[in-house]
Amino acid sequence: MNVNDMILLSIDDHMIEPPDMFEQHMPASFKDQAPKLTTINGKDHWIFQGESIGVPGLAAVASWPKSEWGFDPTDLSEMRPGCYNVAERVKDMDANGMLAGMNFPTFAGFAGTHLAKMPDKALTNAAISAYNDWAIDEVAGSHPGRFIPLAILQQWDIDTAVKEVHRVAAKGCKAISMPETPYGVGLPSFASGHWDPVFAAMLDAGVTPCMHIGGGFGLVKRPAEAGVDDIIILAPQVMAITTTDIILGGLLQRFPTLKFALSEGGIGWVSFFLDRMDRHMTNQSWTHLDKLPAGKTPTETWKEHFLACFITDPSALHLRDRIGVNTLAWECDYPHSDSTWPNSPELLLEEFNAAGCSDEDIDAISWKNVATFFDYDPFQHIKKQDATVGALRAKAKAAGVDVSETSKAEFKRRYDAALVAGN
Repeated sequence: MNVNDMILLSIDDHMIEPPDMFEQHMPASFKDQAPKLTTINGKDHWIFQGESIGVPGLAAVASWPKSEWGFDPTDLSEMRPGCYNVAERVKDMDANGMLAGMNFPTFAGFAGTHLAKMPDKALTNAAISAYNDWAIDEVAGSHPGRFIPLAILQQWDIDTAVKEVHRVAAKGCKAISMPETPYGVGLPSFASGHWDPVFAAMLDAGVTPCMHIGGGFGLVKRPAEAGVDDIIILAPQVMAITTTDIILGGLLQRFPTLKFALSEGGIGWVSFFLDRMDRHMTNQSWTHLDKLPAGKTPTETWKEHFLACFITDPSALHLRDRIGVNTLAWECDYPHSDSTWPNSPELLLEEFNAAGCSDEDIDAISWKNVATFFDYDPFQHIKKQDATVGALRAKAKAAGVDVSETSKAEFKRRYDAALVAGN
């Protein structure tokens, strides 16, 4: 396949929330209590209910030289505008040849756990719904065909969460982010039954639960001497814990048609996991494990119920048939340090070719599996011939999109100049 003919759908990117995101969406009675972006000791923080609950960006490093990368809080003024401005994001997607993406929250927590933990539940519930309206109406709604909208839920208030599932589904949202290991953030497990009404509502509304690594990091105990490299390298392994929890928690017996999308966990662990699970069912039959769908092996269960995505996973692509080509998808992870932007198509195609992927495999992994899994028509608003890497990059080139390396100091200079100019 020629790189310009590829079509790319990403099911893991991140939007850095802009300071005005709640202005149009909080109910009038709560508007003056909405989360606010405030400067504290020279750094931006989101303040809600009197507490700092998150910062604008961690690892929002797109365009920066690697010497400036890090996990330190990053102000909007230092970022590439595509991190927080949806119109600029679309231009950056064009420059990367990427048709559409799914954006997980930042300050709110990947599954909204930062927002959901706040004590005033009526106010919190309103803020979560406002977040969803911003993500669906402003981000996805402003550029039809470029975003797969993703919502978050009121996690302790199950009745409200169920209502929110139906509310966002009625607005066209087909994906909801949930804690991948809820007990890792102080919430009940999947096995507890706490989430069953939510999963039932998702099935009824045609919405897919999406699990992004993050909440389970604390489950991987590291020594005090461990550095940032430990969590970056080990983080994908958490997704094996998530998958074990889902399968052994009995969810797929209680909800035999439920499906799960897994983000930023990679795919390298999957073949080992399936080998281990398949053998366990026969070799360890003395445990009388009975949590899988009736008559299904772990491999069959995986292939029918899961979609996993990767940024770069060259070895695992050689095992795509063992894992299941229909279970694989791609992610860009913009604007984080793991992202392959703005060279995603070239890097991805290189891995596809090295693994001997056919054109059919490439299309399945790069866009068709996502379209099927989320019942998403990528060509509803954009013609297929205009959705390719080549067509989108030609559009970006015509618009003069600059993807060259740029320091955060330069971004801040431009940001401050725009403020002075009143833009």
